[in-house]
Order: sequence, then C-alpha cells, then structure tokens
Amino acid sequence: QVQLVESGGGLVQAGGSLRLSCAASGRTSSTNFMGWFRQAPGKERDIVAAISWSGGSTYYVDSVKGRFTISRDSAKNTVYLQMNGLKPEDTAVYYCATRSRPGWGHRVDDMDYWGKGTLVTVSS
Repeated sequence: QVQLVESGGGLVQAGGSLRLSCAASGRTSSTNFMGWFRQAPGKERDIVAAISWSGGSTYYVDSVKGRFTISRDSAKNTVYLQMNGLKPEDTAVYYCATRSRPGWGHRVDDMDYWGKGTLVTVSS
C-alpha cells in the first residue's frame, strides 16, 4: 500500500502562484512515477503533470506548459507542483496519484493510489 497526502492548496488571485506538495509513504519503492491530476466542478479528473522518481522524465498537459513545474525530492518521498501564472480555469481539486504497475499512465484508470486532494481556487 502507498499513502499520499497533498497540501498547499488555497485561494489565490489570477496571476498568482501556489506550490502543492504530495508526501508519499508506505511501499513507495513499488512505484516509479507520480502524477498530479485535477478535477474542476462538473468535469472529469484529468492529468496535469507527472514525473519519474528518478527525475529524468516529466510530462505536462499542454494547458499548463510554461506555467507549472513538477519536481520531486526522492529523499523525502515528496513531489511538488509549482504553479505560476494561475488562471481562473485552473480552479479545481488537485490530486496526486501513483501506480504500482510497470510503466506510466495518464488516465485515472492507470493509477492505483490516490490522495484525498487539495482545493485550488483562483479568483479573477
């Protein structure tokens, strides 16, 4: 089992910044990457960014490229999502997730473990 706990959400004005953290515990050695997803009200949960624990590979959805940066501290088993230039359309509950199966995944069904989420609200 892997436990994930997100933190860092909050209310910010458009153009502002937030840094989300996801602390992983348990059998983290069984995972090889971490992903951040988000779900806006009335919408599906979609991937935002992902990173390998080695840090050698990252993925960003087009809508956040150049504004968000994913990073990890392997010693702390923690993954971060630095969000700059926030827009009202970034408002959502942000979840971190991982999988214990080989390979990567960008879909909700590809992930095995989820945190409870942290709310990000961007006001215009």
